[in-house]
Amino acid sequence: MGGAEPAIRKGAGRTGTDRRGAVVAALMLAMALAALDATIVSTAVPQIVGDLGGFSYFSWLFSGYLLAVTVSLPVYGKLSDTFGRKPVLVAGTAVFLLGSLLCAAAWNMGALIAFRIVQGLGGGALQGTVQTLAADLYPLRERPRIQARLSTVWAVSAVAGPGVGGVLAAYADWRWIFLVNLPIGAVALWLIVRHLHEPERESAATRAGAGAEESAATRAGAGLEGAEESAAPRAGAGAEGAAAPRARVDWAGALAVFACGGVLLTALVQGGVAWPWLSAPSLAMFGTGLALVVVVVLVERRAAEPIIPGWVWRRRTIAAVNLALGALGLLMVAPAVFLPTYAQAVLGLGPVAAGFVLSVWTLSWPVSAALSQHVYRRIGFRDTAMLGMAAAALLLFAFPLLPYPGAVWQPTLLMLLLGGALGLFQLPLIVGVQSTVGWSERGTTTASVLFCRQTGQTMGAAVFGAVANGVLATRLGGAGDLDSVTRALGSGTAPDATRRAIADAVHAVYLGAACAATLAFLVLLLLAPRKFPVLTD
Repeated sequence: MGGAEPAIRKGAGRTGTDRRGAVVAALMLAMALAALDATIVSTAVPQIVGDLGGFSYFSWLFSGYLLAVTVSLPVYGKLSDTFGRKPVLVAGTAVFLLGSLLCAAAWNMGALIAFRIVQGLGGGALQGTVQTLAADLYPLRERPRIQARLSTVWAVSAVAGPGVGGVLAAYADWRWIFLVNLPIGAVALWLIVRHLHEPERESAATRAGAGAEESAATRAGAGLEGAEESAAPRAGAGAEGAAAPRARVDWAGALAVFACGGVLLTALVQGGVAWPWLSAPSLAMFGTGLALVVVVVLVERRAAEPIIPGWVWRRRTIAAVNLALGALGLLMVAPAVFLPTYAQAVLGLGPVAAGFVLSVWTLSWPVSAALSQHVYRRIGFRDTAMLGMAAAALLLFAFPLLPYPGAVWQPTLLMLLLGGALGLFQLPLIVGVQSTVGWSERGTTTASVLFCRQTGQTMGAAVFGAVANGVLATRLGGAGDLDSVTRALGSGTAPDATRRAIADAVHAVYLGAACAATLAFLVLLLLAPRKFPVLTD
Protein backbone atom coordinates (compact mmCIF):
# COMPACT_ATOMS: atom_id res chain seq x y z
CA MET A 1 0.00 0.00 0.00
CA GLY A 2 3.12 2.10 0.46
CA GLY A 3 1.59 5.24 1.97
CA ALA A 4 0.38 6.50 -1.39
CA GLU A 5 -3.17 7.31 -0.35
CA PRO A 6 -4.44 10.81 -1.22
CA ALA A 7 -3.15 13.49 1.10
CA ILE A 8 -6.65 14.62 2.04
CA ARG A 9 -6.92 11.46 4.15
CA LYS A 10 -4.27 12.93 6.46
CA GLY A 11 -5.97 16.26 7.01
CA ALA A 12 -6.72 16.84 10.65
CA GLY A 13 -10.15 17.67 11.92
CA ARG A 14 -12.72 19.45 9.82
CA THR A 15 -10.41 20.54 7.02
CA GLY A 16 -9.53 17.00 5.92
CA THR A 17 -13.17 15.92 6.06
CA ASP A 18 -14.35 18.93 4.09
CA ARG A 19 -11.72 18.37 1.42
CA ARG A 20 -12.69 14.74 1.07
CA GLY A 21 -16.33 15.76 0.76
CA ALA A 22 -15.42 18.21 -2.01
CA VAL A 23 -13.55 15.48 -3.89
CA VAL A 24 -16.48 13.08 -3.49
CA ALA A 25 -18.80 15.75 -4.91
CA ALA A 26 -16.46 16.05 -7.91
CA LEU A 27 -16.47 12.27 -8.37
CA MET A 28 -20.27 12.20 -8.32
CA LEU A 29 -20.43 14.96 -10.93
CA ALA A 30 -17.91 13.13 -13.11
CA MET A 31 -19.89 9.90 -12.79
CA ALA A 32 -23.07 11.74 -13.73
CA LEU A 33 -21.39 13.04 -16.89
CA ALA A 34 -20.28 9.56 -17.95
CA ALA A 35 -23.69 8.02 -17.24
CA LEU A 36 -25.71 10.76 -18.92
CA ASP A 37 -23.75 10.64 -22.14
CA ALA A 38 -24.31 6.92 -22.52
CA THR A 39 -28.09 7.48 -22.88
CA ILE A 40 -28.89 11.17 -23.38
CA VAL A 41 -28.50 11.09 -27.17
CA SER A 42 -31.06 8.32 -27.74
CA THR A 43 -34.25 10.43 -27.74
CA ALA A 44 -32.70 13.22 -29.83
CA VAL A 45 -31.75 11.01 -32.79
CA PRO A 46 -34.66 12.20 -35.00
CA GLN A 47 -33.64 15.85 -34.55
CA ILE A 48 -29.96 15.07 -35.09
CA VAL A 49 -30.63 13.05 -38.25
CA GLY A 50 -33.02 15.70 -39.53
CA ASP A 51 -30.33 18.35 -39.14
CA LEU A 52 -27.18 16.45 -40.14
CA GLY A 53 -28.44 13.49 -42.19
CA GLY A 54 -26.60 10.18 -42.05
CA PHE A 55 -29.48 7.99 -40.87
CA SER A 56 -27.82 4.81 -42.20
CA TYR A 57 -24.98 4.97 -39.69
CA PHE A 58 -26.35 7.00 -36.77
CA SER A 59 -26.06 3.91 -34.51
CA TRP A 60 -22.35 4.70 -34.28
CA LEU A 61 -23.28 7.67 -32.10
CA PHE A 62 -23.73 5.04 -29.38
CA SER A 63 -21.38 2.30 -30.53
CA GLY A 64 -18.45 4.64 -31.13
CA TYR A 65 -18.77 6.19 -27.68
CA LEU A 66 -19.04 2.86 -25.87
CA LEU A 67 -16.19 1.29 -27.86
CA ALA A 68 -13.89 4.22 -26.99
CA VAL A 69 -14.81 3.96 -23.30
CA THR A 70 -14.20 0.20 -23.25
CA VAL A 71 -10.85 0.03 -25.03
CA SER A 72 -9.41 2.98 -23.10
CA LEU A 73 -10.20 1.60 -19.62
CA PRO A 74 -7.09 -0.63 -19.27
CA VAL A 75 -4.83 2.18 -20.49
CA TYR A 76 -6.18 4.71 -18.00
CA GLY A 77 -6.01 2.17 -15.19
CA LYS A 78 -2.30 1.60 -15.75
CA LEU A 79 -1.60 5.32 -16.21
CA SER A 80 -3.32 6.13 -12.91
CA ASP A 81 -1.12 3.57 -11.14
CA THR A 82 1.96 5.09 -12.77
CA PHE A 83 1.34 8.84 -12.57
CA GLY A 84 -1.43 9.10 -9.96
CA ARG A 85 -5.20 9.46 -10.12
CA LYS A 86 -5.35 13.25 -10.26
CA PRO A 87 -3.50 13.87 -13.56
CA VAL A 88 -5.41 11.06 -15.28
CA LEU A 89 -8.80 12.31 -14.04
CA VAL A 90 -8.00 15.92 -14.92
CA ALA A 91 -6.78 14.96 -18.40
CA GLY A 92 -9.75 12.64 -18.98
CA THR A 93 -12.26 15.30 -17.91
CA ALA A 94 -10.60 17.84 -20.19
CA VAL A 95 -10.75 15.42 -23.15
CA PHE A 96 -14.40 14.66 -22.37
CA LEU A 97 -15.31 18.36 -22.28
CA LEU A 98 -13.36 19.01 -25.49
CA GLY A 99 -15.28 16.18 -27.14
CA SER A 100 -18.57 17.67 -25.88
CA LEU A 101 -17.72 21.08 -27.31
CA LEU A 102 -16.73 19.55 -30.65
CA CYS A 103 -19.96 17.48 -30.76
CA ALA A 104 -21.99 20.67 -30.30
CA ALA A 105 -20.15 22.18 -33.28
CA ALA A 106 -20.45 19.11 -35.55
CA TRP A 107 -21.38 19.89 -39.17
CA ASN A 108 -22.34 16.39 -40.36
CA MET A 109 -22.94 12.89 -38.98
CA GLY A 110 -19.39 11.72 -39.67
CA ALA A 111 -17.93 14.59 -37.66
CA LEU A 112 -20.39 14.01 -34.82
CA ILE A 113 -19.46 10.31 -34.63
CA ALA A 114 -15.74 11.18 -34.61
CA PHE A 115 -16.26 13.69 -31.80
CA ARG A 116 -18.36 11.16 -29.85
CA ILE A 117 -15.34 8.86 -29.98
CA VAL A 118 -13.25 11.70 -28.52
CA GLN A 119 -15.86 11.99 -25.77
CA GLY A 120 -15.60 8.26 -25.14
CA LEU A 121 -11.83 8.47 -24.77
CA GLY A 122 -12.41 10.96 -21.96
CA GLY A 123 -15.30 8.93 -20.57
CA GLY A 124 -13.01 5.91 -20.06
CA ALA A 125 -10.87 8.00 -17.71
CA LEU A 126 -13.97 9.21 -15.84
CA GLN A 127 -15.40 5.74 -15.25
CA GLY A 128 -12.24 3.93 -14.22
CA THR A 129 -10.52 6.67 -12.21
CA VAL A 130 -13.65 7.68 -10.30
CA GLN A 131 -14.14 4.10 -9.09
CA THR A 132 -10.46 3.82 -8.15
CA LEU A 133 -10.38 7.12 -6.26
CA ALA A 134 -13.48 6.09 -4.33
CA ALA A 135 -11.47 3.16 -2.96
CA ASP A 136 -8.43 5.37 -2.30
CA LEU A 137 -10.38 7.93 -0.29
CA TYR A 138 -12.14 5.57 2.10
CA PRO A 139 -11.02 2.64 4.26
CA LEU A 140 -12.63 -0.73 3.70
CA ARG A 141 -15.41 -0.30 6.24
CA GLU A 142 -16.59 2.94 4.56
CA ARG A 143 -16.25 1.96 0.90
CA PRO A 144 -19.77 0.55 0.54
CA ARG A 145 -21.19 4.00 1.36
CA ILE A 146 -19.27 5.87 -1.36
CA GLN A 147 -19.78 3.07 -3.89
CA ALA A 148 -23.52 3.11 -3.16
CA ARG A 149 -23.57 6.87 -3.75
CA LEU A 150 -21.83 6.42 -7.09
CA SER A 151 -24.25 3.61 -8.01
CA THR A 152 -27.16 5.90 -7.19
CA VAL A 153 -25.72 8.71 -9.31
CA TRP A 154 -25.16 6.31 -12.19
CA ALA A 155 -28.67 4.87 -11.96
CA VAL A 156 -30.43 8.23 -11.71
CA SER A 157 -28.35 9.73 -14.53
CA ALA A 158 -28.84 6.74 -16.81
CA VAL A 159 -32.61 6.81 -16.29
CA ALA A 160 -32.86 10.60 -16.60
CA GLY A 161 -30.65 10.75 -19.70
CA PRO A 162 -33.28 9.96 -22.36
CA GLY A 163 -35.78 12.37 -20.76
CA VAL A 164 -33.27 15.21 -20.51
CA GLY A 165 -32.17 14.61 -24.09
CA GLY A 166 -35.74 14.67 -25.34
CA VAL A 167 -36.57 17.91 -23.51
CA LEU A 168 -33.45 19.68 -24.79
CA ALA A 169 -34.01 18.49 -28.35
CA ALA A 170 -37.69 19.48 -28.31
CA TYR A 171 -37.52 22.86 -26.57
CA ALA A 172 -34.00 24.09 -27.25
CA ASP A 173 -31.63 22.45 -29.73
CA TRP A 174 -29.98 19.04 -29.83
CA ARG A 175 -26.55 20.71 -29.53
CA TRP A 176 -27.41 21.67 -25.94
CA ILE A 177 -27.25 17.95 -25.11
CA PHE A 178 -23.48 18.32 -25.33
CA LEU A 179 -23.12 21.91 -24.19
CA VAL A 180 -24.81 21.13 -20.86
CA ASN A 181 -21.76 19.01 -20.01
CA LEU A 182 -19.47 22.04 -19.95
CA PRO A 183 -20.59 23.77 -16.72
CA ILE A 184 -21.01 20.45 -14.86
CA GLY A 185 -17.59 19.25 -15.97
CA ALA A 186 -15.99 22.60 -15.18
CA VAL A 187 -17.22 22.43 -11.58
CA ALA A 188 -15.95 18.85 -11.22
CA LEU A 189 -12.60 19.83 -12.70
CA TRP A 190 -12.23 22.80 -10.37
CA LEU A 191 -13.04 20.70 -7.30
CA ILE A 192 -10.49 18.04 -8.27
CA VAL A 193 -7.73 20.56 -8.99
CA ARG A 194 -8.47 22.55 -5.82
CA HIS A 195 -9.02 19.80 -3.26
CA LEU A 196 -7.34 16.55 -4.34
CA HIS A 197 -3.66 16.38 -3.37
CA GLU A 198 -1.65 13.21 -3.83
CA PRO A 199 1.83 12.53 -2.45
CA GLU A 200 4.71 11.81 -4.79
CA ARG A 201 4.95 8.23 -5.93
CA GLU A 202 7.52 5.89 -4.46
CA SER A 203 10.42 4.71 -6.59
CA ALA A 204 9.96 1.80 -8.94
CA ALA A 205 12.27 -0.38 -6.82
CA THR A 206 10.35 0.41 -3.67
CA ARG A 207 7.03 -0.25 -5.39
CA ALA A 208 8.27 -3.58 -6.70
CA GLY A 209 9.62 -4.57 -3.29
CA ALA A 210 6.47 -3.50 -1.51
CA GLY A 211 4.39 -5.33 -4.09
CA ALA A 212 6.36 -8.55 -3.51
CA GLU A 213 6.03 -8.23 0.25
CA GLU A 214 2.38 -7.34 -0.12
CA SER A 215 1.79 -10.45 -2.23
CA ALA A 216 3.52 -12.57 0.40
CA ALA A 217 1.40 -11.01 3.11
CA THR A 218 -1.66 -11.59 0.98
CA ARG A 219 -0.84 -15.26 0.57
CA ALA A 220 -0.12 -15.61 4.27
CA GLY A 221 -3.42 -14.02 5.24
CA ALA A 222 -5.52 -15.61 2.53
CA GLY A 223 -7.60 -17.44 5.07
CA LEU A 224 -8.50 -14.34 7.06
CA GLU A 225 -10.80 -11.99 5.19
CA GLY A 226 -10.43 -8.55 6.68
CA ALA A 227 -7.28 -9.47 8.58
CA GLU A 228 -4.90 -6.69 9.47
CA GLU A 229 -2.29 -5.83 6.88
CA SER A 230 1.13 -7.15 7.80
CA ALA A 231 3.87 -4.78 8.85
CA ALA A 232 6.02 -5.76 5.87
CA PRO A 233 4.16 -3.74 3.21
CA ARG A 234 4.02 -0.74 5.51
CA ALA A 235 7.76 -0.84 6.02
CA GLY A 236 8.23 -0.13 2.34
CA ALA A 237 6.68 3.30 2.78
CA GLY A 238 9.83 4.63 4.34
CA ALA A 239 11.60 4.70 0.99
CA GLU A 240 8.92 6.87 -0.56
CA GLY A 241 11.13 9.91 -0.45
CA ALA A 242 13.77 8.28 -2.66
CA ALA A 243 14.32 9.82 -6.03
CA ALA A 244 11.95 8.16 -8.46
CA PRO A 245 13.22 7.23 -11.90
CA ARG A 246 11.29 8.47 -14.87
CA ALA A 247 8.18 6.35 -15.34
CA ARG A 248 8.13 4.15 -18.40
CA VAL A 249 4.86 4.00 -20.29
CA ASP A 250 4.06 1.00 -22.45
CA TRP A 251 2.85 2.98 -25.44
CA ALA A 252 3.29 0.01 -27.79
CA GLY A 253 1.08 -2.05 -25.51
CA ALA A 254 -1.48 0.73 -25.28
CA LEU A 255 -1.66 0.98 -29.08
CA ALA A 256 -1.97 -2.80 -29.40
CA VAL A 257 -4.75 -2.92 -26.79
CA PHE A 258 -6.60 -0.09 -28.57
CA ALA A 259 -6.31 -1.80 -31.95
CA CYS A 260 -7.23 -5.27 -30.68
CA GLY A 261 -10.17 -4.12 -28.57
CA GLY A 262 -11.44 -1.79 -31.27
CA VAL A 263 -11.40 -4.46 -34.00
CA LEU A 264 -12.98 -7.23 -31.91
CA LEU A 265 -15.66 -5.02 -30.38
CA THR A 266 -16.48 -3.52 -33.78
CA ALA A 267 -16.85 -7.04 -35.18
CA LEU A 268 -19.30 -7.87 -32.38
CA VAL A 269 -21.25 -4.62 -32.74
CA GLN A 270 -21.57 -4.78 -36.52
CA GLY A 271 -21.94 -8.54 -36.92
CA GLY A 272 -25.47 -9.45 -37.92
CA VAL A 273 -26.25 -5.75 -38.49
CA ALA A 274 -23.95 -4.26 -41.12
CA TRP A 275 -23.06 -7.70 -42.52
CA PRO A 276 -24.01 -11.35 -41.88
CA TRP A 277 -22.07 -13.21 -39.20
CA LEU A 278 -20.43 -15.65 -41.62
CA SER A 279 -19.75 -13.10 -44.36
CA ALA A 280 -16.27 -12.15 -45.58
CA PRO A 281 -16.17 -8.80 -43.71
CA SER A 282 -17.19 -10.48 -40.43
CA LEU A 283 -14.64 -13.29 -40.75
CA ALA A 284 -11.95 -10.79 -41.73
CA MET A 285 -12.65 -8.62 -38.69
CA PHE A 286 -12.60 -11.54 -36.27
CA GLY A 287 -9.47 -12.96 -37.91
CA THR A 288 -7.71 -9.60 -37.61
CA GLY A 289 -8.84 -9.28 -34.00
CA LEU A 290 -7.48 -12.71 -33.07
CA ALA A 291 -4.16 -11.88 -34.75
CA LEU A 292 -4.02 -8.68 -32.71
CA VAL A 293 -4.65 -10.69 -29.54
CA VAL A 294 -1.42 -12.54 -30.27
CA VAL A 295 0.34 -9.20 -30.84
CA VAL A 296 -0.93 -7.88 -27.50
CA VAL A 297 0.33 -10.96 -25.65
CA LEU A 298 3.77 -10.74 -27.27
CA VAL A 299 4.11 -6.99 -26.67
CA GLU A 300 2.91 -7.16 -23.07
CA ARG A 301 5.19 -10.06 -22.17
CA ARG A 302 8.22 -7.98 -23.19
CA ALA A 303 7.12 -4.69 -21.64
CA ALA A 304 8.71 -3.51 -18.39
CA GLU A 305 5.42 -1.91 -17.23
CA PRO A 306 2.70 -3.62 -19.30
CA ILE A 307 -0.72 -2.01 -19.75
CA ILE A 308 -2.37 -5.36 -18.98
CA PRO A 309 0.04 -7.10 -16.58
CA GLY A 310 -0.09 -10.86 -16.29
CA TRP A 311 -0.90 -10.81 -12.58
CA VAL A 312 -4.41 -9.56 -13.39
CA TRP A 313 -5.22 -13.06 -14.62
CA ARG A 314 -2.78 -15.09 -12.50
CA ARG A 315 -4.36 -14.07 -9.19
CA ARG A 316 -7.42 -16.18 -8.47
CA THR A 317 -9.47 -13.45 -6.85
CA ILE A 318 -9.02 -10.86 -9.62
CA ALA A 319 -9.47 -13.38 -12.43
CA ALA A 320 -12.67 -14.77 -10.89
CA VAL A 321 -14.15 -11.30 -10.34
CA ASN A 322 -13.26 -10.30 -13.91
CA LEU A 323 -15.05 -13.33 -15.34
CA ALA A 324 -18.05 -12.96 -13.02
CA LEU A 325 -18.54 -9.28 -13.90
CA GLY A 326 -18.13 -10.12 -17.58
CA ALA A 327 -21.09 -12.48 -17.15
CA LEU A 328 -22.95 -9.67 -15.34
CA GLY A 329 -22.45 -7.39 -18.35
CA LEU A 330 -23.74 -10.17 -20.59
CA LEU A 331 -26.96 -10.75 -18.64
CA MET A 332 -27.68 -7.03 -18.16
CA VAL A 333 -28.37 -6.74 -21.90
CA ALA A 334 -31.57 -8.79 -21.60
CA PRO A 335 -33.57 -6.27 -19.54
CA ALA A 336 -31.76 -3.12 -20.69
CA VAL A 337 -32.22 -3.74 -24.43
CA PHE A 338 -35.16 -6.11 -24.82
CA LEU A 339 -37.54 -5.33 -21.95
CA PRO A 340 -38.76 -1.97 -23.40
CA THR A 341 -39.66 -3.74 -26.65
CA TYR A 342 -41.49 -6.43 -24.67
CA ALA A 343 -43.37 -3.84 -22.62
CA GLN A 344 -44.57 -1.99 -25.72
CA ALA A 345 -45.20 -4.92 -28.06
CA VAL A 346 -46.61 -7.50 -25.65
CA LEU A 347 -48.02 -5.43 -22.79
CA GLY A 348 -49.22 -2.59 -25.03
CA LEU A 349 -47.56 0.20 -23.06
CA GLY A 350 -46.39 3.56 -24.37
CA PRO A 351 -42.70 4.51 -24.44
CA VAL A 352 -42.84 6.37 -21.10
CA ALA A 353 -44.58 3.54 -19.25
CA ALA A 354 -42.24 0.99 -20.85
CA GLY A 355 -39.29 3.02 -19.62
CA PHE A 356 -40.70 2.95 -16.11
CA VAL A 357 -40.93 -0.87 -16.14
CA LEU A 358 -37.21 -0.95 -16.91
CA SER A 359 -36.19 1.87 -14.57
CA VAL A 360 -37.47 0.24 -11.37
CA TRP A 361 -34.34 -1.92 -11.13
CA THR A 362 -32.27 1.25 -10.84
CA LEU A 363 -34.22 2.05 -7.67
CA SER A 364 -33.53 -1.22 -5.87
CA TRP A 365 -29.95 -1.73 -7.15
CA PRO A 366 -28.24 1.10 -5.17
CA VAL A 367 -30.34 0.42 -2.06
CA SER A 368 -29.32 -3.23 -2.10
CA ALA A 369 -25.71 -2.27 -2.76
CA ALA A 370 -25.67 0.08 0.22
CA LEU A 371 -27.06 -2.62 2.49
CA SER A 372 -24.78 -5.38 1.18
CA GLN A 373 -22.06 -4.49 3.67
CA HIS A 374 -24.19 -5.92 6.49
CA VAL A 375 -24.22 -9.23 4.63
CA TYR A 376 -20.62 -9.54 3.47
CA ARG A 377 -19.27 -8.59 6.89
CA ARG A 378 -20.96 -11.73 8.17
CA ILE A 379 -20.50 -14.24 5.35
CA GLY A 380 -17.76 -12.72 3.16
CA PHE A 381 -17.54 -11.07 -0.24
CA ARG A 382 -17.76 -14.23 -2.34
CA ASP A 383 -20.72 -15.80 -0.59
CA THR A 384 -22.66 -12.51 -0.62
CA ALA A 385 -22.10 -12.16 -4.36
CA MET A 386 -23.13 -15.79 -4.90
CA LEU A 387 -26.31 -15.21 -2.91
CA GLY A 388 -27.19 -12.21 -5.07
CA MET A 389 -26.43 -14.01 -8.33
CA ALA A 390 -28.40 -17.11 -7.31
CA ALA A 391 -31.43 -14.89 -6.71
CA ALA A 392 -30.84 -13.12 -10.05
CA ALA A 393 -30.69 -16.46 -11.89
CA LEU A 394 -34.02 -17.57 -10.38
CA LEU A 395 -35.66 -14.27 -11.34
CA LEU A 396 -34.36 -14.47 -14.91
CA PHE A 397 -35.56 -18.07 -15.22
CA ALA A 398 -38.97 -16.93 -13.92
CA PHE A 399 -39.47 -14.31 -16.65
CA PRO A 400 -40.33 -16.81 -19.43
CA LEU A 401 -43.02 -18.25 -17.14
CA LEU A 402 -45.01 -15.00 -17.24
CA PRO A 403 -48.41 -15.41 -18.91
CA TYR A 404 -49.21 -13.88 -22.29
CA PRO A 405 -49.90 -11.00 -22.41
CA GLY A 406 -49.86 -10.73 -18.60
CA ALA A 407 -50.19 -7.78 -16.26
CA VAL A 408 -47.77 -4.86 -16.06
CA TRP A 409 -47.01 -5.43 -12.37
CA GLN A 410 -45.51 -8.86 -13.06
CA PRO A 411 -42.39 -7.87 -15.05
CA THR A 412 -42.15 -4.69 -12.96
CA LEU A 413 -41.92 -6.73 -9.75
CA LEU A 414 -39.34 -9.05 -11.31
CA MET A 415 -37.21 -6.07 -12.35
CA LEU A 416 -37.45 -4.53 -8.88
CA LEU A 417 -36.24 -7.79 -7.32
CA LEU A 418 -33.59 -8.25 -10.00
CA GLY A 419 -32.07 -4.85 -9.21
CA GLY A 420 -31.84 -5.83 -5.55
CA ALA A 421 -30.17 -9.14 -6.42
CA LEU A 422 -27.59 -7.55 -8.73
CA GLY A 423 -26.78 -4.84 -6.18
CA LEU A 424 -26.01 -7.63 -3.72
CA PHE A 425 -23.76 -9.21 -6.35
CA GLN A 426 -21.78 -6.38 -7.93
CA LEU A 427 -20.75 -4.07 -5.10
CA PRO A 428 -19.25 -6.73 -2.78
CA LEU A 429 -17.09 -7.96 -5.66
CA ILE A 430 -15.84 -4.47 -6.57
CA VAL A 431 -15.15 -3.49 -2.96
CA GLY A 432 -13.63 -6.89 -2.27
CA VAL A 433 -11.27 -7.00 -5.24
CA GLN A 434 -10.14 -3.40 -4.69
CA SER A 435 -9.31 -4.32 -1.11
CA THR A 436 -6.97 -7.17 -2.11
CA VAL A 437 -4.42 -4.85 -3.76
CA GLY A 438 -2.38 -1.85 -2.73
CA TRP A 439 -2.45 1.65 -4.18
CA SER A 440 0.02 0.91 -6.99
CA GLU A 441 -2.17 -1.88 -8.38
CA ARG A 442 -5.67 -0.59 -7.63
CA GLY A 443 -6.15 1.42 -10.83
CA THR A 444 -5.20 -1.51 -13.06
CA THR A 445 -7.37 -3.90 -11.05
CA THR A 446 -10.42 -1.63 -11.14
CA ALA A 447 -9.99 -0.97 -14.86
CA SER A 448 -9.77 -4.69 -15.62
CA VAL A 449 -13.03 -5.32 -13.76
CA LEU A 450 -14.87 -2.51 -15.58
CA PHE A 451 -13.35 -3.54 -18.92
CA CYS A 452 -14.66 -7.10 -18.53
CA ARG A 453 -18.13 -5.85 -17.61
CA GLN A 454 -18.24 -3.50 -20.63
CA THR A 455 -16.96 -6.25 -22.92
CA GLY A 456 -19.64 -8.59 -21.58
CA GLN A 457 -22.31 -6.03 -22.46
CA THR A 458 -20.99 -5.73 -26.00
CA MET A 459 -20.94 -9.51 -26.41
CA GLY A 460 -24.41 -9.75 -24.91
CA ALA A 461 -25.85 -7.29 -27.40
CA ALA A 462 -24.43 -9.34 -30.28
CA VAL A 463 -25.33 -12.79 -28.91
CA PHE A 464 -28.81 -11.99 -27.65
CA GLY A 465 -29.62 -9.98 -30.76
CA ALA A 466 -28.83 -13.08 -32.82
CA VAL A 467 -30.93 -15.23 -30.46
CA ALA A 468 -33.94 -12.90 -30.69
CA ASN A 469 -33.75 -12.65 -34.47
CA GLY A 470 -33.39 -16.43 -34.77
CA VAL A 471 -36.52 -17.06 -32.67
CA LEU A 472 -38.49 -14.49 -34.66
CA ALA A 473 -37.38 -16.04 -37.94
CA THR A 474 -38.54 -19.46 -36.73
CA ARG A 475 -41.91 -18.23 -35.41
CA LEU A 476 -42.66 -16.03 -38.43
CA GLY A 477 -41.33 -18.30 -41.15
CA GLY A 478 -38.19 -16.23 -41.80
CA ALA A 479 -40.02 -12.91 -42.17
CA GLY A 480 -38.05 -10.01 -40.69
CA ASP A 481 -35.91 -9.36 -37.64
CA LEU A 482 -36.60 -7.68 -34.30
CA ASP A 483 -36.07 -4.14 -35.61
CA SER A 484 -38.41 -4.47 -38.58
CA VAL A 485 -41.06 -6.26 -36.53
CA THR A 486 -40.90 -3.58 -33.83
CA ARG A 487 -41.38 -0.84 -36.45
CA ALA A 488 -44.41 -2.70 -37.78
CA LEU A 489 -45.86 -2.84 -34.29
CA GLY A 490 -45.33 0.89 -33.93
CA SER A 491 -47.37 1.53 -37.04
CA GLY A 492 -50.17 -0.71 -35.75
CA THR A 493 -49.94 -3.19 -38.62
CA ALA A 494 -48.67 -6.30 -36.79
CA PRO A 495 -51.08 -9.14 -35.93
CA ASP A 496 -51.31 -11.01 -32.64
CA ALA A 497 -49.05 -13.78 -33.97
CA THR A 498 -46.23 -11.26 -34.31
CA ARG A 499 -46.71 -10.09 -30.74
CA ARG A 500 -46.53 -13.68 -29.54
CA ALA A 501 -43.36 -14.16 -31.57
CA ILE A 502 -41.77 -11.15 -29.87
CA ALA A 503 -42.78 -12.54 -26.46
CA ASP A 504 -41.10 -15.86 -27.35
CA ALA A 505 -37.96 -14.05 -28.58
CA VAL A 506 -37.63 -12.03 -25.37
CA HIS A 507 -38.28 -15.14 -23.28
CA ALA A 508 -35.42 -16.88 -25.11
CA VAL A 509 -33.15 -13.91 -24.39
CA TYR A 510 -34.02 -14.04 -20.69
CA LEU A 511 -33.23 -17.76 -20.62
CA GLY A 512 -29.84 -16.92 -22.10
CA ALA A 513 -29.37 -14.26 -19.43
CA ALA A 514 -30.28 -16.80 -16.75
CA CYS A 515 -27.58 -19.11 -18.15
CA ALA A 516 -25.08 -16.22 -17.91
CA ALA A 517 -26.13 -15.70 -14.27
CA THR A 518 -25.58 -19.40 -13.61
CA LEU A 519 -22.14 -19.12 -15.21
CA ALA A 520 -21.25 -16.19 -12.92
CA PHE A 521 -22.36 -18.23 -9.90
CA LEU A 522 -20.22 -21.20 -10.95
CA VAL A 523 -17.19 -19.01 -11.62
CA LEU A 524 -17.32 -17.66 -8.08
CA LEU A 525 -18.00 -21.08 -6.59
CA LEU A 526 -15.16 -22.85 -8.41
CA LEU A 527 -12.52 -20.14 -8.94
CA ALA A 528 -12.86 -17.46 -6.28
CA PRO A 529 -11.39 -18.09 -2.81
CA ARG A 530 -14.03 -18.37 -0.11
CA LYS A 531 -12.28 -15.60 1.84
CA PHE A 532 -10.80 -12.75 -0.18
CA PRO A 533 -7.18 -11.96 0.83
CA VAL A 534 -8.04 -8.47 2.04
CA LEU A 535 -5.40 -5.89 3.00
CA THR A 536 -6.99 -3.51 5.51
CA ASP A 537 -6.03 0.16 5.45
